Amino acid sequence: MSDTFLGDKPKPADEHRFPCDNCGADFRFDPGHNQLICDHCGNTDEIAGGPWHGGTLQELDLRVAVAGDMPEAEIEETRVVSCPNCGAQTEFDEAVHAAECPFCATPVVTDTGTHRHIKPKGLLPFMFDEGQARGTMTDWLGSLWFAPNGLQEFARKGRTLSGIYVPYWTFDADTKSKYSGQRGTHYYETKTVMRDGKREQVRVRKTRWRGVSGRVARFFDDVLVLGSRSLPKRYTDALEPWDLSAMEPYQPEYLAGFRAEGYSVELEDAFGEARDHMDRVIHRDVKFDIGGDAQRVGSVDTTLGTLTFKHVLLPVWLAAYKYRGKTYRFVVNGQTGRVQGERPYSAFKIAVAVVVGLIVAAGVGFVIANSQ
Repeated sequence: MSDTFLGDKPKPADEHRFPCDNCGADFRFDPGHNQLICDHCGNTDEIAGGPWHGGTLQELDLRVAVAGDMPEAEIEETRVVSCPNCGAQTEFDEAVHAAECPFCATPVVTDTGTHRHIKPKGLLPFMFDEGQARGTMTDWLGSLWFAPNGLQEFARKGRTLSGIYVPYWTFDADTKSKYSGQRGTHYYETKTVMRDGKREQVRVRKTRWRGVSGRVARFFDDVLVLGSRSLPKRYTDALEPWDLSAMEPYQPEYLAGFRAEGYSVELEDAFGEARDHMDRVIHRDVKFDIGGDAQRVGSVDTTLGTLTFKHVLLPVWLAAYKYRGKTYRFVVNGQTGRVQGERPYSAFKIAVAVVVGLIVAAGVGFVIANSQ
């Protein structure tokens, strides 16, 4: 286990280590088996209190948190190192004094700092190990026709992927909305037009509009918002869907052998993104409620009832490779194996494809010309 990243306060590194009761080496979390395992002697141990068999994780009051009145028991100080390039805040073992940022491969000096954060309430454990993640990623790279061969080979032989727990927020909201708008009903009229010097009868669609108003209500459960800016959002969005029903209550044992990233998107900003998502869904609900053949939404006034949130950690296998002066990043969903990343292109392969295409086109043209 690396240095304490998620604890009540900064502590010596060994307080969040989990020594094997057989040989004294460090346990690590064994993905897919919900247990701790010792790589030195093969001994295993169950995670205290787990596995959890469903239920509801505790939600926190959003309004209380935004007002700055969170109970001190829900706050922790964490030891992190910030990357000077991408800004990622991740933990490193205190014994390590220099390393590379797992998000962008930038060298960093692990001069620790402390940050106050809202504690995580739950996490999704990793479901497969680094070897399986590497195989999934190299298969994905192999499916990219124009990826440089050198990068594919470098990825196969390069360093191991990093297992990172990435921070997210989830939001629950009870909403009631009043709206006004217009319902459109299509009808048709016959009209005479001139076409090619001849009179023709055509049907023209028109819409009759009528003012309407009404109410819609929706409960939003676990609207998920990324709490990090270290990776392009298009990558993390593309890792969805996540099965949040498999969430476990947070326990530090799940972090044994892995790293965790601190959130850089603050709670209020994250809720703003969640609210944008809610508004889009409510707008869709309003249009459905208006009915008819077409809809115009005039105004929507939404009242927010109960608002709750929680901070959770989701598993991502991450690789950042420097190849010919450029950094390529690949991410693998640690629950489902879905892969996303920056698509590299080989100028040589593209040029060969263009030449082959021209030769084929010329051959087809020659055959057609001779057949005539």
